[in-house]
Parts: sequence; C-alpha cells; structure tokens
Amino acid sequence: MPTLLSPLSFAGLRLRNRIAMPPMWSGQATPEGFVSAANVEYHRVRAAAGTALVIVENAFVHPQGRHSATQLGAHADACADGLARLAAAIRGEGAVACLQIAHAGSRASSRVTGLPVVSASPVATGREAHEETPAALDTGGIANVVEAFAAAAARARRAGFDAVEVHAAHGYLLSQFLSPLTNRREDDYGGDAARRARLTADVVTAITQRVGPGFPVFVRLGMHDERPGGLTLAPACWTAARLVEAGASLIDVSGGLAGSDDPGRGPGYFVPYAEALKDVVNVPVLVAGGITDPRTADVIVRSRRADIVGVGRAMLADPAWAARAVEMLREAPAG
Repeated sequence: MPTLLSPLSFAGLRLRNRIAMPPMWSGQATPEGFVSAANVEYHRVRAAAGTALVIVENAFVHPQGRHSATQLGAHADACADGLARLAAAIRGEGAVACLQIAHAGSRASSRVTGLPVVSASPVATGREAHEETPAALDTGGIANVVEAFAAAAARARRAGFDAVEVHAAHGYLLSQFLSPLTNRREDDYGGDAARRARLTADVVTAITQRVGPGFPVFVRLGMHDERPGGLTLAPACWTAARLVEAGASLIDVSGGLAGSDDPGRGPGYFVPYAEALKDVVNVPVLVAGGITDPRTADVIVRSRRADIVGVGRAMLADPAWAARAVEMLREAPAG
C-alpha cells in the first residue's frame, strides 16, 4: 500500500515521497519577468524541507499572456540564466523541479502588457477586478500560442528543469478554451467538449514534439468550473484522457473557473475530482485543495484517491511543513 512517504517513479522521474509544492504566485519576479534571489530562496527552502516535487509558480509564455507585473517569465531566452539558477537550487535540495508555464488570456491586462487582451471568445472570466473584453484569437493567433508554449518548455528544459506543467485551470487561456462559459466559438476550437479541448491537446503535443522523449509534460487541469453552465467533471475526465494520449505524464487536479479559493468546504475539496480521474487515466494524479494535516494527505494516498498531494497554503505558512509531515508520519502513521 502506498503512503505519503512512499517514493514514486514515473516518466523517468523519481520522487522521494508523495509531497508536492503546487505552483503558488509569490510576486517576486523582476519587472522584466526574470528570476530574483527571492524567487530562488522561496522555492529552495521548501525543497530543502523534504518536498519531493516543487512546481514553480506560473511563468508566462508570451508577453500578451502576462498576468501581473511581478510574474515570472519563460517567454524569451533572456530568462534562461535566472531559470537555471532556480532549477539548480531546487534540484540541489533533492527535489524534482517543474516549471509551470501559462498564458493568462483574458485574465491579462493591457495596462500590464501594453498589448490587446485575447481569449477564446469576447467573454471575460469575471475573475479580475478591472477586466477588459478580450478579442477572440484567430487561427494565426492560436498557432502563435501553441508555438509560445513549446518554446517556453524548451527553455525550461535547457535551464535544467526536470519537467514542465501546462496551466489549463483557474480561468487562464487554456481554461478559457475548455469552458463553455468563455468559449462560444463555432470553429475547430469550440462547439463541443472535444473541440474545446483541442487547443490544450495541441499545446501538449507541440511540447512533446519540441522537447523530445525524457522530458515529462504535466497538465494542471480545471476539472469543474463550479459555475452554472460551466465545465463539468465528465467532459473534463474525457479531456484528461485525451491529454494523456497527447503525451501528458501527470494530471494535476484543480477546479473553479474563478480559481481554487477554498469556499469553506473543508480539506481536500478537489479529492473527489481526483478520485474520478484515476478511473480513466493511467498516469499519476496530483491533488491539492485545503490540505494542511499530514495525516489527511497520507490517507488520500493510502486510499488511492490520488498519487501525490500538493500542500499550498500550509506550506506558505510553514516552509518546513514537509519535514514536520515526514517526522509525524514516521512516528505515528495514519490508520
């Protein structure tokens, strides 16, 4: 029976346990989107505590997809030196280093980027305080997005990261294409669940073709919009299976078109989504969502409801959470 402390090997990676640091925006990048010393230390100390997988906060793949002025970038070769320092710091502490790459779509702001805001359709997510109505991407714009993701993944690999994670949740661009609330298209990228999933599948395919074998691609997938008329679990499970066919090596479960805020549901509120997903994919499933107690995380793994547990807010509050979890479970394993 696997436990939270069991190693896990997949896709050429070996995790020393099943504890992950999920991508959490820290707002510490330079104005150019470059890695700062604070970025490095923020991730290093959590790796040093014994976290097995550190997924670095979302890095924008294209200037038009930048969410904030203090967001990390993976959009240009000039980012490479800082990304290399960050990857080396994480790996130097024994953790697997993954870079999440993203395009904010309509969650971007022209005040930040100086560029028009784009999305699947001219529909905002309702997430941002001062949203602009986006322009719908044409086929050329979609091709540029796919290329930007592939190029960013290649930079991450050259910088020494062990994997990349494609951000397809929380109302970012790929999530905007997946959701029937924000995708009103009637072309090859909209109209039904299969066509709404096409862009995300194209991104995964393009990355795997660009980076080649031996460099895993994860996907953080919004499994449910949690809004009336939005994406629901059944089509999201179908999409996840399609992404695995395209080359995804892990699915990182999340939810909420407006983000993964805890709406008072208690710990592990995305675990039912992960459990449903494990019935349809044969790759590891990672789940986060209000999990703070090591015993809760251990039970999730022991019951095979997920393979890896992400600990977000608790790890923000306590960088040594993983070390305390390992000590607690060694002394008194969950029943």
